[in-house]
Amino acid sequence: MKILNPYIALFTTVLLSSCSSEFLDLKPISTATTDNFYQTADDFKNAVNGGYAGLQTGGITGNSYVFGEIASDNTIAVASGSVTDQDEFDRFYIKTTNPFISGRWNDGYSVIARYNTILDKIGGVTMDETLKNRYIGEIKFLRAVVYFTLVRTFGDIPLILKPVATPDEGYAFGRNPQAEIYAQIEKDLTEAEAILPVSYTGADLGRATKGAAKAYLGKVYLTQKKFAPAAAKLKEVIALNVYALLPSYADVFKVSNKNNKESVFDVQYKSGGAGEGNSWPNSFAPQNSGNAVIAFGGDGNNQPTADIINAYEPGDLRKDVSVASSYVNAAGQVIPDKFIKKYYDVPVAKNDNGNNIPLIRYADVLLMYAESLNETSYQTEALDYLNLVRTRAGLAKKTAADIPDQQAFRLAVEQERRVELAFEGHRWFDLVRTDRAITILNSKKDQIRLVTQLTANNMVFPIPQSQIDINKEKIKQNPGY
Repeated sequence: MKILNPYIALFTTVLLSSCSSEFLDLKPISTATTDNFYQTADDFKNAVNGGYAGLQTGGITGNSYVFGEIASDNTIAVASGSVTDQDEFDRFYIKTTNPFISGRWNDGYSVIARYNTILDKIGGVTMDETLKNRYIGEIKFLRAVVYFTLVRTFGDIPLILKPVATPDEGYAFGRNPQAEIYAQIEKDLTEAEAILPVSYTGADLGRATKGAAKAYLGKVYLTQKKFAPAAAKLKEVIALNVYALLPSYADVFKVSNKNNKESVFDVQYKSGGAGEGNSWPNSFAPQNSGNAVIAFGGDGNNQPTADIINAYEPGDLRKDVSVASSYVNAAGQVIPDKFIKKYYDVPVAKNDNGNNIPLIRYADVLLMYAESLNETSYQTEALDYLNLVRTRAGLAKKTAADIPDQQAFRLAVEQERRVELAFEGHRWFDLVRTDRAITILNSKKDQIRLVTQLTANNMVFPIPQSQIDINKEKIKQNPGY
């Protein structure tokens, strides 16, 4: 293989993954070079499936709660032992050497390297053109998802769209402006939605769809405050008529009900000892709880704050599904300890759970659509979509009298997104997107133990120091770090 490694994580070997008859079978099978491997349709089937497996990495999804939840007012870190690095996010004294920072960068560019190689090689292979186009659409979608993750985390970042073959090529990459990154994300998603199928069946459930590309594109527009395009694109998702809110909020997260009608795009996991299990249920269960909460015990990560627990309105059916304030131990004692319940499973071994992790649910689409409508001009139609989510939660509908103007609607959506999407990695990025992070978090400075008042510099995280050390001419640190 010609790829070298002078610039950490921008050049990474491609681990390929297998798919016998099942999409979820993602075990690595080969370290074959790209020159020798990409020969047949089956090779690309394996490579594309490996592209999905890349989303499971700690930097992309496995540790996403550190960025999306612990950095917000939703959860806190247990500041002891190996998780003191999470406390830096919780209280905002983040070091440039923090392993979660380097993990996101390294994992992000590792999987982007996979996607770029697949897109570079697939044109030269003889295979069914419909299938080839679908694979191209899937990989462009996945690349967009990862770049969206990186740009929201770091701001300006290198934009790499082709395989990198030499050290000199690697050193040429500096940080592209965010606008260029978003333009490429939009391009990838637009091209993906044009060729991806509306749905799949059987073993292909969970792959990227037309609706997933549209939903992500709507979210990308919304993030950039392109409200009219966001509203139009999210309306297209609704008009597909393939998604629906499940009658029961609890059913959305059951392992036995994965890839249901509310799932727009999930990161796929599979328990059973193959190395594809989800660690979150054990990770989030209380420390020292034994088997009282989950088999094989918990690590106490991502502990809910009193603030998020109190954010639920009386009678909100989502609360008991999502969070608990205590558990009963083996001796029958009630132990006060807050923890996340949303991802419960019965693991076959510690950290080997079968839950998927949702990246976009239909409820998210409805709330983004309502927000986009409100931002284009305050209109009561937006209430209908807000209320679809509220009524499923067992809450009374909001009326125009309750929400009389645009600013009131902004706050209503902010509240609804917080409790509907709690612990799914949205809260920090929602607050940044709506320019509310500084106001909200500084108002709770003592409550959430901030080391200092947040400023505009904190709205992106630091570039890993290792990247700056490797390429000082091209990679400069974000202000304030």
